[in-house]
Amino acid sequence: MTIMPIVVTGATGQLGRLTVEALLRRGIPAADIIATGRDIAGIKDLADRGITVRRADFADTDGLAEAFAGADRLLLISASVPVGERVANHRRVIDAAASAGVSLVAYTSTTHADTATTVIGATHSETEAYLRDRGIPSVLLRNGWYLENYTSQLPQILQNGAVVGAAGEGRISAASRADYAEAAAVVLTTEGHTGAVYELGGDESFTLTELAAAISAAAGKQVTYADLPVADFAQVLDAAGLPAELAEVLADADRGMNRGEMYTDSGDLRRLIGRPPVTLAEALAAALHY
Repeated sequence: MTIMPIVVTGATGQLGRLTVEALLRRGIPAADIIATGRDIAGIKDLADRGITVRRADFADTDGLAEAFAGADRLLLISASVPVGERVANHRRVIDAAASAGVSLVAYTSTTHADTATTVIGATHSETEAYLRDRGIPSVLLRNGWYLENYTSQLPQILQNGAVVGAAGEGRISAASRADYAEAAAVVLTTEGHTGAVYELGGDESFTLTELAAAISAAAGKQVTYADLPVADFAQVLDAAGLPAELAEVLADADRGMNRGEMYTDSGDLRRLIGRPPVTLAEALAAALHY
């Protein structure tokens, strides 16, 4: 199979950079990768390795057309801008991809986006609908929660002796960013994925009560789960320094988890990457340097 340049949006972010690295590992020549982002100073090292680096601001229609010129396949990593701006930004990217004549758009959505009740889920559902309406060949990578969303909080969790959330006993099929990036690289470099909807998540789901128990076992310190009402959890996040909108979005995500919206037993991630995804225990051990 001959693949012309592959565009990775959001290459300045963690998932985007990991996807670029995964493409290289899969044998895609650096010259056939276009890494884009709003502030490309952060990916100058990719240019030094022979990768084409272009600025792409999702709010800049003309700039997107220039960034995607000559591309064959495109990974649209969902924008991290304020929630109210996400869908409009995604539409501009999709329009620019269509104008560039790309043969496939892979979009990082969220688990069960078609039925999700969360604020974030709605933005993904609208983006998926727009992709369908535009008729662009596409594949939906419905990524679940990141294990890193929890491992990055370990210092605070261990200091407080508690995981705090509003997910009740909802099960979460989290996986590592690297595994989601590997899945994206697979669909961008192999055939047979057009029109597919992949529900991606780890093989081993867990509740936040089980997360607290796993942290206790890994760190040798007792950690419990404090389950709060959604509004109270948003206040805790706000008090911790998060912007108010983000605090509300994250608390709302926990509400979705309580409804099972971050759970999947599809096995899609394992099948795409050809191995079991990183487990919670493995992620905790790595984060704690054990």
